[in-house]
Amino acid sequence: MARCGSKTVLYSYLFAVAAMGAPNYSPSVTYHKDVLPVLQRHCQGCHRPGEAAPMALLSYKEVRPWAKAIKASVVSRKMPPWFADPNPHAFSNDRHLTGAEINTLVTWANTGAPEGSKRDAPPPLSFHSGWNLKPDLVVEVPKPVPLPASGTINYRFILVKANFPNDMWVKAAEMRAGNSKVLHHGKVWVRPPSSHWMEHAVPGQAYDDLTQRDIIAPDQMNRGNEVLGKFNPGLGAQRFDLDGSAKFVPKGSDLVFEMHYTAAGQPETDQSKLGIEIERNPPANRYLFSIGPANYGLVIPPGESNVEITSEATVLTDCRLAYIQPHMHLRGKDYELRLVYPDGKTETVFKGKFDFAWQLGYNFADPVPLPKGTRIVGIAHFDNSPNNPFNPDPKKEVRWGPQNADEMSNGFLGLIFDAKLPPDSVIHLPGPGLGYRLGKLWDSLR
Repeated sequence: MARCGSKTVLYSYLFAVAAMGAPNYSPSVTYHKDVLPVLQRHCQGCHRPGEAAPMALLSYKEVRPWAKAIKASVVSRKMPPWFADPNPHAFSNDRHLTGAEINTLVTWANTGAPEGSKRDAPPPLSFHSGWNLKPDLVVEVPKPVPLPASGTINYRFILVKANFPNDMWVKAAEMRAGNSKVLHHGKVWVRPPSSHWMEHAVPGQAYDDLTQRDIIAPDQMNRGNEVLGKFNPGLGAQRFDLDGSAKFVPKGSDLVFEMHYTAAGQPETDQSKLGIEIERNPPANRYLFSIGPANYGLVIPPGESNVEITSEATVLTDCRLAYIQPHMHLRGKDYELRLVYPDGKTETVFKGKFDFAWQLGYNFADPVPLPKGTRIVGIAHFDNSPNNPFNPDPKKEVRWGPQNADEMSNGFLGLIFDAKLPPDSVIHLPGPGLGYRLGKLWDSLR
């Protein structure tokens, strides 16, 4: 009896030790009931055909082989990409996973990734023929742009005759790459009929920003022209209908596609497009997309791992901040947007790391009031050291420039203000300083 009792005690002890060492997983976590809702909320916008992600996550058959990779990505918080630090100001497009959602995906992977019953699945999400919005109007570059297999590709600018017959208010827009293998990022500018920018360009022809500057006239780019839509990996559609606002497109305007291409190892072509959702009723407020604070005179010394670059803009009238999208290149580390109010109070409304592969935009759930006189300060840090695996040349002194091996330091802003106000009365953006202009002159003479 004693021997039998000893075995019983031993077995009980071993069971208890095993139970203590086992993770607290629920075997009832299944794909259809638990995992699919998480994927719909955070993943399927990118993980579907035609989007930036490398594989689709729309069905159990597609997701099951990636169970362990999904677990590793969410535990490390590599996925879904979201770089904003915790902030008193919430973001309406917040992608980060909660602890409970991470635990669901980890539990599912650790318990064999069971499918469960299809009856437990939520209705599938509806995607609109590849768009992240329902476009009322699509404007496409009229012919494919040929691109070389290798080498640096200078920016291309393409005038597209839209000739909008009436004044138009736009509540959302999405620029979509015709060929995401070669389009790193792009913008679609509104060119109002009063603009002289690219007035001698042949519609549909792609102009090189260095060899054909006489046609592009880049100094005219920001004079009365505004960005209507942008493309960056993972950015998706941009909405402007916050608190009864929309973007304004004057009657007779055309569009200019600004394209930053990178070679893909073989000859390629691209034919990108812009989808627009139209606001039928003129809104009370206007949404303005601004380049925001920018430091055109930045200098980043070689070998330095934490170079701070600041820039500043000033609000000229009461308005609200609806959006921030930091922009840097391969040496960018992190970005902060700080407000200095007229009474001297300061507030950081955005802070987060920067990832060149995922240049996200952040929509404030409640736009932040900016009283007249508020200073908007951008603070960026750069790693130009050999420890930065993305650094093209740590021995190089880096200055402002358009290519990936150059750098930029600015934060694109979405501002909301009274629709009756002219947009040039809303924000003051200091232009390129003397040091920047002299540097460009020196570069042109070398």
